[in-house]
Amino acid sequence: MAKTQTRYVCDECGRISPRYMGKCPKCGAYNAMQEEVVAAPTTKSRSPRGLSGTSTPRRIADISGDVEERLPVPIEEFSRVLGGGIVPGSVVLIAGDPGIGKSTLLLQAAIEMARHYTVLYVSGEESERQIKMRAIRLLKGKDVGEVPFPDELFLVTETNLDIILEHVIEVKPELLIVDSIQTTYISEKESSAGSISQVRESAAQLRELAKSSGITVFIIGHVTKEGAIAGPRVLEHIVDTVLYLEGDRYQSYRLLRSVKNRFGPTAEVGVFEMQERGLVEVSNPSEAFLAERMVNAPGSSIAVTMEGTRPLLVEIQGLTSATSFGNPRRTPNGIDFNRLLLTAAVLTRRVGVRLTEQDVFVNVVGGLRISEPAADLAVAAAIASSVKDQPVRADAVLIGEVGLNGELRAVGQMPARLREAAKLGFKAAIVPRRIRRGEPWPKDIEILEARSLREALKLGLIESE
Repeated sequence: MAKTQTRYVCDECGRISPRYMGKCPKCGAYNAMQEEVVAAPTTKSRSPRGLSGTSTPRRIADISGDVEERLPVPIEEFSRVLGGGIVPGSVVLIAGDPGIGKSTLLLQAAIEMARHYTVLYVSGEESERQIKMRAIRLLKGKDVGEVPFPDELFLVTETNLDIILEHVIEVKPELLIVDSIQTTYISEKESSAGSISQVRESAAQLRELAKSSGITVFIIGHVTKEGAIAGPRVLEHIVDTVLYLEGDRYQSYRLLRSVKNRFGPTAEVGVFEMQERGLVEVSNPSEAFLAERMVNAPGSSIAVTMEGTRPLLVEIQGLTSATSFGNPRRTPNGIDFNRLLLTAAVLTRRVGVRLTEQDVFVNVVGGLRISEPAADLAVAAAIASSVKDQPVRADAVLIGEVGLNGELRAVGQMPARLREAAKLGFKAAIVPRRIRRGEPWPKDIEILEARSLREALKLGLIESE
């Protein structure tokens, strides 16, 4: 019997230590060292195995370079995030908060894909009866009456990876869904399911299965309380695509965001709405985010943000009120806290909007989170509009980054942003003045250029009568 030994592995960077340390000396993360039980090497040597059983060097000129055909996904928003469809033999990791809709989304995709391909859905968290109940609820919303379940959709509840691989050999699916990687274990390992070694080795074997057989593998992953994917960081390096399903659980909208994609663009976003019949695609998210907007209300402005290659129009709300404390509060919801501090400081120092005795609240409507600086101008306009009690032009969008001197700086993909604004009926756009001439801007929307934040506010705020 092989002897075992204990070591500690950092969740963040993978550093190995023979003893526990409260702080990882490599990456500086606290309480990230997790205990791992490993077996001592035996005298029996194990030869390395290639992805296809054999490994032979080949000239790159001799390898077929044809573009591989993707498997179409009937859910267009899902297909968009994947880069236009499923690449055979790829490994996709989907993570998100508990209850956000990861299993629902993949079950919907499995039902639709099984009408054309063989799909094996492996669950380690739910029984087959529970999955069937959810599938019935998802199919109730169809307009064609009682829709039969596809014959090529197979369900199994199993957590032992060796048995799962036997089921794969028996069913021969084109698509394998594992829910979730934290419940899967390898019997050879003495550690419990969800440990660093189990997650790493299970993901590595699933990757080998995908690359050697051409089966597409979807893996559901848990997240920590900080929002990072649970398990070792190497998990994200093993897979080909990493998707995050995010959103406020008190809001109906869900965003499927791509943060890594070897076969398509990163930072692409698909928008869904959680309804009784599951996740429903939102084909025009900008219109949905602006549906309940109050026109000509002080403290409201429209920003155009880019999510991957898609421009989204969102409403920015600002509210100021006299503070009751010694230090005024700055409360953002949907934007970065430090970005709000910067914008408030520029408004106070460069524009003369007194905020030193005002609590400032900023909210992005719809539960969306904006990280790019192109929304700075809209945030500043919403705050100034609330302070002065003057509404922002209802037919105008505001696009631009605000510098520390109060200047407006250009942002990327401006023509795409302006085209989206014009398509939704906006008549004007307040943007930074162009220094260099590049791609022509659309002519069906009025362009109001400004060099500074002060000029932009004069153009955007409506004088009160």
